Amino acid sequence: MLAIERKNEILAILQKEQRVLVSELSQKYEVTEETIRRDLEKLEKEGFVKKTYGGAVLNTNTNIDLPLRIREKTNKKEKQIIAKMVSNLIDDGDTIMLDSSSTSLMIARNLKQLKNLTVITNSVEVLLELAGNKGITVISTGGTLRDSTMSLVGRNAERTLQNFNVDKVVLSCKGVSIDKGITESNEAETEIKSRMRECAKMMILAIDSSKFDFISFVTAMDFRKGDIVVTDVMPDEKWLKYFEEKGVQVVVG
Repeated sequence: MLAIERKNEILAILQKEQRVLVSELSQKYEVTEETIRRDLEKLEKEGFVKKTYGGAVLNTNTNIDLPLRIREKTNKKEKQIIAKMVSNLIDDGDTIMLDSSSTSLMIARNLKQLKNLTVITNSVEVLLELAGNKGITVISTGGTLRDSTMSLVGRNAERTLQNFNVDKVVLSCKGVSIDKGITESNEAETEIKSRMRECAKMMILAIDSSKFDFISFVTAMDFRKGDIVVTDVMPDEKWLKYFEEKGVQVVVG
């Protein structure tokens, strides 16, 4: 296994379990403990982890964006369930926008059977996933590439979005809070999601249950009447009351 592959696997384990031990990783990958320590040092320099005695913990700072390849592996089963439910809310002939989240990539994989669908996205991965599907017209926002998220951001992307009016926008986010609303880890991503929201008649927010009661770095937007939240587990009573007051529909797998 290449060092970069091992690092990515370690990061995926951290994303799921929050902490790792050097001794356990050494045995798992059949390398020396010193090799694992070097891996963890590199991940710490990149801002993803914090080293501890005998191991490391995930850096949970609100402005940290894990690579797309790692996020794809996190809560994968839950995201697949959510993706299928979201695809059931998209109809033949719809015009939609998809953001650059790992959940949107899974949703894109569930849209290929639709006809006369138009998808506008800032996700390079979604563009590639939907390329060549005869029933789908795919439009790229253009813009500046963010390597970690494989997303297109910046003023050019925002200007492109302003030209369109669509039926639905499908977004995900880093966290939702009753006090702070929908939050993101990066300002550039937040601007794109906000622009997408303004272009659509309806927002579908696709989030797994881990996103509830988590506040990330930037407040992106608030919920509005007519929004739909698609998630994997029924939210608790305070959230159900909040959504009822806001006029937000909740769809649970």
